[in-house]
Amino acid sequence: MWKYFDLITYISVCLWVLSGIMIYSKQTVLRRLSIAGFLVASLALGTFMVLLWRELERPPMRTLAETRLWYAFFMGVIGYALYLLYKYKWILSYAAAMAITFVMLTYLYPDTMNKTLMPALQSVWFIPHVIVYIFAYAMLGMASLTAFYGIYCYKKGKETQLLLALCDQILNVGYVFLTFGLLFGALWAKEAWGHYWTWDPKETWAFITWLGYLVYIHHKYKHKEKQPLHSFLIVGVAFVLLLICWFGVNYLPTAQMSVHTYTG
Repeated sequence: MWKYFDLITYISVCLWVLSGIMIYSKQTVLRRLSIAGFLVASLALGTFMVLLWRELERPPMRTLAETRLWYAFFMGVIGYALYLLYKYKWILSYAAAMAITFVMLTYLYPDTMNKTLMPALQSVWFIPHVIVYIFAYAMLGMASLTAFYGIYCYKKGKETQLLLALCDQILNVGYVFLTFGLLFGALWAKEAWGHYWTWDPKETWAFITWLGYLVYIHHKYKHKEKQPLHSFLIVGVAFVLLLICWFGVNYLPTAQMSVHTYTG
Protein backbone atom coordinates (compact mmCIF):
# COMPACT_ATOMS: atom_id res chain seq x y z
CA MET A 1 0.00 0.00 0.00
CA TRP A 2 2.87 2.35 0.73
CA LYS A 3 3.77 2.39 -2.97
CA TYR A 4 0.62 4.44 -3.54
CA PHE A 5 1.61 7.09 -1.02
CA ASP A 6 3.12 9.33 -3.70
CA LEU A 7 -0.19 9.36 -5.56
CA ILE A 8 -2.16 10.05 -2.37
CA THR A 9 0.24 12.90 -1.57
CA TYR A 10 -0.17 14.49 -5.00
CA ILE A 11 -3.96 14.24 -4.89
CA SER A 12 -4.35 15.45 -1.31
CA VAL A 13 -1.88 18.31 -1.57
CA CYS A 14 -3.36 19.56 -4.85
CA LEU A 15 -6.91 19.46 -3.49
CA TRP A 16 -5.89 21.15 -0.23
CA VAL A 17 -4.03 23.90 -2.11
CA LEU A 18 -6.97 24.55 -4.42
CA SER A 19 -9.39 24.47 -1.50
CA GLY A 20 -7.35 26.92 0.54
CA ILE A 21 -7.36 29.35 -2.39
CA MET A 22 -10.85 28.91 -3.88
CA ILE A 23 -12.58 29.30 -0.52
CA TYR A 24 -12.04 33.06 -0.92
CA SER A 25 -13.73 33.16 -4.32
CA LYS A 26 -16.80 35.35 -4.73
CA GLN A 27 -18.49 32.63 -6.76
CA THR A 28 -20.62 30.27 -4.70
CA VAL A 29 -19.90 27.32 -7.00
CA LEU A 30 -16.13 27.65 -6.52
CA ARG A 31 -16.51 27.93 -2.74
CA ARG A 32 -18.62 24.78 -2.66
CA LEU A 33 -16.08 22.98 -4.83
CA SER A 34 -13.40 24.18 -2.43
CA ILE A 35 -15.18 22.69 0.58
CA ALA A 36 -15.88 19.42 -1.27
CA GLY A 37 -12.26 19.17 -2.45
CA PHE A 38 -10.99 19.75 1.08
CA LEU A 39 -13.17 16.92 2.39
CA VAL A 40 -12.13 14.55 -0.42
CA ALA A 41 -8.44 15.22 0.30
CA SER A 42 -8.91 14.44 3.99
CA LEU A 43 -10.95 11.30 3.32
CA ALA A 44 -8.43 10.10 0.73
CA LEU A 45 -5.66 10.27 3.32
CA GLY A 46 -7.87 8.62 5.95
CA THR A 47 -8.73 5.78 3.55
CA PHE A 48 -5.04 5.31 2.80
CA MET A 49 -4.28 5.00 6.52
CA VAL A 50 -6.99 2.37 6.99
CA LEU A 51 -5.72 0.33 4.02
CA LEU A 52 -2.14 0.68 5.26
CA TRP A 53 -3.30 -0.60 8.66
CA ARG A 54 -4.79 -3.64 6.95
CA GLU A 55 -1.68 -4.32 4.89
CA LEU A 56 0.79 -3.94 7.77
CA GLU A 57 -1.45 -6.02 10.05
CA ARG A 58 -0.70 -3.53 12.83
CA PRO A 59 -1.80 0.01 13.68
CA PRO A 60 0.21 2.49 11.55
CA MET A 61 1.08 4.52 14.62
CA ARG A 62 4.56 3.31 15.49
CA THR A 63 6.85 5.73 13.66
CA LEU A 64 6.98 9.52 13.48
CA ALA A 65 6.03 9.36 9.80
CA GLU A 66 2.90 7.40 10.62
CA THR A 67 1.86 9.78 13.42
CA ARG A 68 2.42 12.75 11.08
CA LEU A 69 -0.08 11.26 8.64
CA TRP A 70 -2.65 10.82 11.39
CA TYR A 71 -2.05 14.42 12.40
CA ALA A 72 -2.62 15.62 8.83
CA PHE A 73 -5.83 13.58 8.62
CA PHE A 74 -7.19 14.88 11.93
CA MET A 75 -6.22 18.44 10.99
CA GLY A 76 -8.24 18.06 7.81
CA VAL A 77 -11.28 16.66 9.63
CA ILE A 78 -11.11 19.28 12.39
CA GLY A 79 -10.64 22.13 9.91
CA TYR A 80 -13.66 20.95 7.90
CA ALA A 81 -15.83 20.61 11.03
CA LEU A 82 -14.81 24.02 12.40
CA TYR A 83 -15.52 25.68 9.07
CA LEU A 84 -19.01 24.18 9.01
CA LEU A 85 -19.59 25.44 12.56
CA TYR A 86 -18.13 28.95 12.35
CA LYS A 87 -17.85 29.72 8.60
CA TYR A 88 -14.41 31.30 8.99
CA LYS A 89 -12.67 30.91 5.64
CA TRP A 90 -9.22 31.26 7.14
CA ILE A 91 -9.82 28.11 9.21
CA LEU A 92 -10.01 26.04 6.04
CA SER A 93 -6.84 27.66 4.69
CA TYR A 94 -4.91 27.18 7.94
CA ALA A 95 -6.03 23.58 8.26
CA ALA A 96 -5.02 22.91 4.65
CA ALA A 97 -1.59 24.48 5.22
CA MET A 98 -0.95 22.36 8.32
CA ALA A 99 -2.15 19.16 6.66
CA ILE A 100 0.05 19.84 3.62
CA THR A 101 3.06 20.51 5.84
CA PHE A 102 2.79 17.21 7.70
CA VAL A 103 2.03 15.14 4.60
CA MET A 104 5.01 16.68 2.79
CA LEU A 105 7.29 16.05 5.78
CA THR A 106 6.41 12.36 5.54
CA TYR A 107 6.82 12.44 1.76
CA LEU A 108 10.30 13.97 2.05
CA TYR A 109 11.38 12.04 5.17
CA PRO A 110 9.58 8.67 5.12
CA ASP A 111 10.21 5.95 7.69
CA THR A 112 10.58 2.25 7.02
CA MET A 113 7.17 0.65 6.88
CA ASN A 114 7.14 -2.95 8.11
CA LYS A 115 4.98 -5.24 10.20
CA THR A 116 7.31 -5.26 13.20
CA LEU A 117 5.65 -4.30 16.45
CA MET A 118 7.78 -4.62 19.57
CA PRO A 119 6.21 -6.36 22.62
CA ALA A 120 5.66 -3.09 24.51
CA LEU A 121 3.41 -1.86 21.68
CA GLN A 122 1.32 -5.01 21.67
CA SER A 123 -0.99 -3.57 24.29
CA VAL A 124 -4.68 -2.75 24.40
CA TRP A 125 -3.69 0.81 25.37
CA PHE A 126 -1.47 1.41 22.32
CA ILE A 127 -4.22 2.44 19.89
CA PRO A 128 -6.32 4.64 22.22
CA HIS A 129 -3.21 6.32 23.62
CA VAL A 130 -1.85 7.30 20.22
CA ILE A 131 -5.18 8.20 18.61
CA VAL A 132 -6.28 10.35 21.56
CA TYR A 133 -2.90 12.09 21.72
CA ILE A 134 -2.69 12.85 17.99
CA PHE A 135 -6.27 14.13 17.98
CA ALA A 136 -5.38 16.33 20.97
CA TYR A 137 -2.29 17.58 19.14
CA ALA A 138 -4.41 18.44 16.09
CA MET A 139 -6.97 20.32 18.20
CA LEU A 140 -4.25 22.19 20.05
CA GLY A 141 -2.51 22.90 16.75
CA MET A 142 -5.69 24.50 15.45
CA ALA A 143 -6.02 26.47 18.70
CA SER A 144 -2.45 27.70 18.20
CA LEU A 145 -3.16 28.79 14.62
CA THR A 146 -6.16 30.70 15.94
CA ALA A 147 -3.95 32.29 18.60
CA PHE A 148 -1.33 33.34 16.04
CA TYR A 149 -4.06 34.89 13.91
CA GLY A 150 -5.39 36.57 17.05
CA ILE A 151 -1.95 38.09 17.73
CA TYR A 152 -1.90 39.43 14.17
CA CYS A 153 -5.39 40.95 14.54
CA TYR A 154 -4.47 42.43 17.94
CA LYS A 155 -1.39 44.12 16.47
CA LYS A 156 -3.55 45.52 13.67
CA GLY A 157 -6.04 46.90 16.17
CA LYS A 158 -8.82 44.55 15.10
CA GLU A 159 -11.43 42.88 17.29
CA THR A 160 -10.08 39.72 18.95
CA GLN A 161 -12.78 38.65 21.41
CA LEU A 162 -14.45 36.23 18.98
CA LEU A 163 -11.07 34.75 18.10
CA LEU A 164 -10.22 34.37 21.78
CA ALA A 165 -13.54 32.63 22.43
CA LEU A 166 -12.94 30.28 19.48
CA CYS A 167 -9.38 29.56 20.61
CA ASP A 168 -10.65 28.85 24.12
CA GLN A 169 -13.32 26.40 22.92
CA ILE A 170 -10.92 24.48 20.68
CA LEU A 171 -8.22 24.39 23.35
CA ASN A 172 -10.60 23.12 26.04
CA VAL A 173 -11.54 20.14 23.86
CA GLY A 174 -7.91 19.49 22.99
CA TYR A 175 -6.87 19.69 26.64
CA VAL A 176 -9.44 17.07 27.64
CA PHE A 177 -8.06 14.67 25.05
CA LEU A 178 -4.48 15.54 26.07
CA THR A 179 -5.35 14.62 29.66
CA PHE A 180 -6.87 11.31 28.61
CA GLY A 181 -3.79 10.63 26.48
CA LEU A 182 -1.59 11.16 29.53
CA LEU A 183 -3.74 8.83 31.63
CA PHE A 184 -3.87 6.14 28.93
CA GLY A 185 -0.09 6.39 28.65
CA ALA A 186 0.30 5.79 32.39
CA LEU A 187 -1.94 2.72 32.23
CA TRP A 188 -0.01 1.45 29.23
CA ALA A 189 3.32 2.01 31.03
CA LYS A 190 2.06 0.06 34.04
CA GLU A 191 1.14 -2.89 31.82
CA ALA A 192 4.32 -2.78 29.70
CA TRP A 193 7.03 -1.83 32.23
CA GLY A 194 5.42 -2.23 35.64
CA HIS A 195 5.34 1.47 36.56
CA TYR A 196 2.77 4.20 35.94
CA TRP A 197 5.48 6.87 35.76
CA THR A 198 9.28 6.76 35.52
CA TRP A 199 10.21 10.35 34.60
CA ASP A 200 11.31 9.13 31.20
CA PRO A 201 12.25 12.09 28.88
CA LYS A 202 9.13 11.60 26.78
CA GLU A 203 6.91 11.33 29.84
CA THR A 204 8.50 14.39 31.42
CA TRP A 205 7.96 16.56 28.36
CA ALA A 206 4.40 15.25 27.99
CA PHE A 207 3.77 16.45 31.54
CA ILE A 208 5.45 19.80 30.84
CA THR A 209 3.20 20.24 27.79
CA TRP A 210 0.14 19.42 29.89
CA LEU A 211 1.22 22.01 32.47
CA GLY A 212 1.79 24.59 29.71
CA TYR A 213 -1.84 24.41 28.62
CA LEU A 214 -2.94 24.33 32.25
CA VAL A 215 -1.24 27.72 32.68
CA TYR A 216 -3.45 29.06 29.90
CA ILE A 217 -6.61 27.70 31.56
CA HIS A 218 -5.69 29.30 34.90
CA HIS A 219 -4.79 32.58 33.19
CA LYS A 220 -8.14 32.67 31.39
CA TYR A 221 -10.01 31.86 34.60
CA LYS A 222 -8.30 34.69 36.48
CA HIS A 223 -8.29 37.40 33.80
CA LYS A 224 -11.38 36.42 31.77
CA GLU A 225 -11.36 38.52 28.57
CA LYS A 226 -9.12 41.33 29.85
CA GLN A 227 -5.77 40.25 28.39
CA PRO A 228 -6.31 38.61 24.98
CA LEU A 229 -2.72 39.14 23.85
CA HIS A 230 -1.32 37.38 26.93
CA SER A 231 -3.72 34.49 26.37
CA PHE A 232 -2.68 34.15 22.72
CA LEU A 233 1.02 34.25 23.66
CA ILE A 234 0.59 31.54 26.30
CA VAL A 235 -1.10 29.30 23.73
CA GLY A 236 1.80 29.90 21.34
CA VAL A 237 4.41 29.01 23.97
CA ALA A 238 2.46 25.90 24.99
CA PHE A 239 2.41 24.78 21.35
CA VAL A 240 6.20 25.09 21.20
CA LEU A 241 6.37 22.79 24.25
CA LEU A 242 4.07 20.37 22.43
CA LEU A 243 6.37 20.31 19.40
CA ILE A 244 9.38 19.67 21.64
CA CYS A 245 7.53 16.78 23.28
CA TRP A 246 6.50 15.30 19.93
CA PHE A 247 9.65 15.86 17.85
CA GLY A 248 12.35 17.62 19.81
CA VAL A 249 12.78 15.01 22.55
CA ASN A 250 13.96 12.50 19.95
CA TYR A 251 17.07 14.62 19.35
CA LEU A 252 18.05 14.94 23.02
CA PRO A 253 20.96 12.77 24.24
CA THR A 254 18.71 11.29 26.95
CA ALA A 255 16.30 10.04 24.27
CA GLN A 256 18.69 7.19 23.51
CA MET A 257 17.81 5.71 26.91
CA SER A 258 14.09 6.35 26.59
CA VAL A 259 11.75 3.36 26.57
CA HIS A 260 9.58 5.39 24.20
CA THR A 261 12.15 5.29 21.38
CA TYR A 262 10.85 2.62 19.04
CA THR A 263 12.75 3.41 15.86
CA GLY A 264 16.23 4.49 15.02
